[in-house]
Amino acid sequence: MSSFEKQVVLITGAGSGIGRATALAFAQAGGQLVVSDVNEAGGQQTVDMIRQAGGEAAYITCNVADPEQQSAAVSFAVGTFGKLDVAVNNAGIGGRFARLIDQSIADWEHMMAVNLGGVFYGMQAQIRQMLHQPSGGRIVNVSSIAGVKGMPMGAPYSAAKHGVIGLTKTAALEYVKKSIRVNAICPVYTHSAMVQELMDTSPEMEERMRRVIPIGRFGQPEEIAQAILWLCSPENDFCTGQAIQLDGGMTAG
Repeated sequence: MSSFEKQVVLITGAGSGIGRATALAFAQAGGQLVVSDVNEAGGQQTVDMIRQAGGEAAYITCNVADPEQQSAAVSFAVGTFGKLDVAVNNAGIGGRFARLIDQSIADWEHMMAVNLGGVFYGMQAQIRQMLHQPSGGRIVNVSSIAGVKGMPMGAPYSAAKHGVIGLTKTAALEYVKKSIRVNAICPVYTHSAMVQELMDTSPEMEERMRRVIPIGRFGQPEEIAQAILWLCSPENDFCTGQAIQLDGGMTAG
């Protein structure tokens, strides 16, 4: 496992699922965690889990769709631990399962504000801080397999996740000379509250979702976390601007 000893790591949406698993993995590797979420109870629970295991963590409430709260989260990280080495823009929401013409304008705007705006605002605040640090930094944005493929019945979600990859590639090129590495991950269905909500829409949904994954199962949050850790590790200085597909073989054929 890579060492993140005394590396300061900010993770949005760290109160559950992939965000929590990633926070725990970074803490186990020696990182100092800033846990961010709109769900205070979930975020505090993640902090408690890290501290009980002997790690360092602090919580801040952050609505990623609010640029001022994103800036406040970065300021909190610097004020608490002195710097910002790693940022994982993980927070996101699922959308209403409906055909494109049946999607409401309000749902579209909310999806864009959280899933795409949240990454844009986050990177703005994070990169501004990293530019002041000689060591630069590492950023991973959580897209989705829906960011590289069409997602019938989920047009707003797919559009937002495609946008995350565009932001990732652009930021990677703009700041590659500043020792800032920016990558994205694109998980397939992974055990989380969001995926559970999707499965609950109909009795056969889980089996339908599982059938499209060649490996025959959903991803585990801990598996996604390990990929994020590698992208942020000191061993990775060469990989930037990439959208890593963690899909159980879905896009191989």
